[in-house]
Amino acid sequence: MARLSTPSYLELSAADWRLKREFFADRFNPCRLCPRQCGADRQNNHPGICRAGREVKIASYSLHFGEEPPISGCRGSGTVFFSGCTLSCLFCQNYPISQLFHGEFYQVEQLAGIFLSLQKQGSHNINLVSPTPYLHHIIGALEIACAKGLDIPLVYNTSGYDRVEVIAQLEGVVDIYLPDLKYGPSESSRLLALKLSGVGDYFEHAAAAVAEMFRQTGPLRLDENDVAVRGTVIRHLIIPGQTENSLEVLRAMAAGSFKAAWISLMSQYFPAHRAPSCPPFDRRLRPGEWREVRDEALRLGLDEGWLQEME
Repeated sequence: MARLSTPSYLELSAADWRLKREFFADRFNPCRLCPRQCGADRQNNHPGICRAGREVKIASYSLHFGEEPPISGCRGSGTVFFSGCTLSCLFCQNYPISQLFHGEFYQVEQLAGIFLSLQKQGSHNINLVSPTPYLHHIIGALEIACAKGLDIPLVYNTSGYDRVEVIAQLEGVVDIYLPDLKYGPSESSRLLALKLSGVGDYFEHAAAAVAEMFRQTGPLRLDENDVAVRGTVIRHLIIPGQTENSLEVLRAMAAGSFKAAWISLMSQYFPAHRAPSCPPFDRRLRPGEWREVRDEALRLGLDEGWLQEME
């Protein structure tokens, strides 16, 4: 397996950083960072659906050991949970952060300090969770931190609901993409995405964004300690009663330009947020549902990665 070690952003010149700052500043206000392109006046603290305003808001940051094994490694992933989300998922397990907007405000210089602190603690990478609304801030913080010695891979951990034009501008910055691919392309899956996550155009944006992520990084690559240094891993959470949606997602992966991306097929659904009052989303996954989706993934040759067994 190929071995890489140098993070992409260390290769950026001063001119590269300037162009990226300008790109994200232009789309920060009025906001056009996600597919909603809501035009929120964030400079004057008038947020859009994601709730993000002028300043960066963070719910927590720490060494995290619950990611896929090559991301967490033995020392943990330096994970920064940003407040807010471009989606509004009915079943979100992190809803206090994504929907209730819990967290504290930080300046860009402080965000750079967080990155450096996580590296000092021994993290294998900097793992940005739901970062899209804060790309303007993140690019500024990365440039500062890089000048002060940041030199570990950058992970972009996202719902998948991203603009391909925005993801394209992260080339040379992000080393590892960790997107969800939640819903398939059919009309029934489109309606499911609208019902559960508040967007009917999820697949068209997510599929294009994931294809761009994979174009930039290729399949997952590990260092001599089997820790991820570059690549794309696609996550899919199986939703109770919606196995057909999962089968669609798998078939789209198998037919797409990103088929060689590693997969993380997750069975960990539990009814959170508003799901307990919305059958059939008020229950956990059944073993038969898991087996049906797992068997299809294997039949399609999607066997690089992790098939999370049911507890």
